[in-house]
Amino acid sequence: MAKTRDDIAVLARAAPGAPAAWRVETAPVAYENALAVMAARAAAIAAGEAGELVWLIEHPALYTAGTSARPEHLVEARFPVFAAGRGGQFTYHGPGQRVAYVMLDLRRRGGDVRRFVADLEEWLICTLAAFNIRGERREDRIGVWVRRRDKGEGCEDKIAAIGIRVKRWVSLHGIALNVAPDLSHFSGIVPCGVSEPRYGVTSLADLGLNASMGAVDSALQREFDALFGPTVNANVELAPADREGA
Repeated sequence: MAKTRDDIAVLARAAPGAPAAWRVETAPVAYENALAVMAARAAAIAAGEAGELVWLIEHPALYTAGTSARPEHLVEARFPVFAAGRGGQFTYHGPGQRVAYVMLDLRRRGGDVRRFVADLEEWLICTLAAFNIRGERREDRIGVWVRRRDKGEGCEDKIAAIGIRVKRWVSLHGIALNVAPDLSHFSGIVPCGVSEPRYGVTSLADLGLNASMGAVDSALQREFDALFGPTVNANVELAPADREGA
């Protein structure tokens, strides 16, 4: 019997070698600049010229199209639309959403992309548990979901999205956790191609949790360290220019 992602997600899979750098931006990052930074960093990691990096940012309001995005799923281009180069379909990024770009060397972390996706889901599930929210994975839907019995039988909302790309065995892109974004901004797209009315989008704030971005970041780092190995807080040099307007 084929293993589910629940089966292959394993805790405390620390990799040997130097700890990954952990960087948190305090100003919005333009999407084009983020793509350029990720590409440069991933190439340097693959060449052995830089260490791994987990990069936490917020974007200005925008939509991104993954490699499987369907044109009809762009309902209304309310914000700029970017080709992301990652897997998946359309998603939204904007203020109040914590995006974590995860640039890891998968060669020393098992070389299994499916397991890596399951581990990213596990990271989010453990982070949500720290706020007493039960996040769950679904075999037919990537990302992390919460059951919404208050909305009706079988209703579920997505609270976190996952979209990655792997180049020369180094991961790019990562996760997006809805802390307190404007959820109406998702109405311009069919998020991740999921159009059934019983599946929606939610956030910590929408679930009644008033959590600061700093508190969420602390939980993300703690749970990342437990799953992937320790990180080191660092103001690493990122080039090209990484802030909006730079």
